[in-house]
Amino acid sequence: MSTPRPRLDRERVVEAAIELADARGLAAASMRAVADSLGVTPMALYKHVADRSQLVDEMLDHVLASTPDAPGTADWRGAVRARILATRATLRSHGWAREAIETRERATPRVLAHMDALMDAMFAGGLSADLVHHAMHALSTRMWGFTRDVLPTPSLPDDPDERSAAVAGYAAQYPAIIRMATTAPGAGEACDEDTEFDFALDLLLDGVDRLHRAGWRSGR
Repeated sequence: MSTPRPRLDRERVVEAAIELADARGLAAASMRAVADSLGVTPMALYKHVADRSQLVDEMLDHVLASTPDAPGTADWRGAVRARILATRATLRSHGWAREAIETRERATPRVLAHMDALMDAMFAGGLSADLVHHAMHALSTRMWGFTRDVLPTPSLPDDPDERSAAVAGYAAQYPAIIRMATTAPGAGEACDEDTEFDFALDLLLDGVDRLHRAGWRSGR
């Protein structure tokens, strides 16, 4: 006797889509692919999600719901930092989440709740609505635990002689870049993404706190 198939519901649909996206990327979690993985027709999914856009929204909210609560702290910077790092830890295990966040046309409830919690921590620290507004813009995608690298590095030839010649050429044209790349601690090694992220986040939060203490206003 065959084992009866578990009843289909929204949670099963979303979890199946997340499993596909985790394995092969967001594009792989199409309505047809999700239906195939569940052994149903694509039309069966529409009883639980209106379309693929809603499916991606549900996937994102499902993942964000697993983010642990940040430890309480009286310091607004610590509260904001802890929440962002907790979100970073949650989303980094789902490589597709970044694309999902950047392509959403509407904010999901969990997305709004995350943003609201960050702002609430800032307000609790005494920051003005003016400064909170600008701080959220400054955080941008960093509030989700990621940022874009705007410093693409040219690829060097594998041949040692050609590589040496290329570096010499860059040194003549771009001496400051080569100085940084060859003399900074860890030169020649891949950047530590966590260290770089923490540095930028702390720089932003410390800067916002300095403006708050100085009574900054936008002048609007």
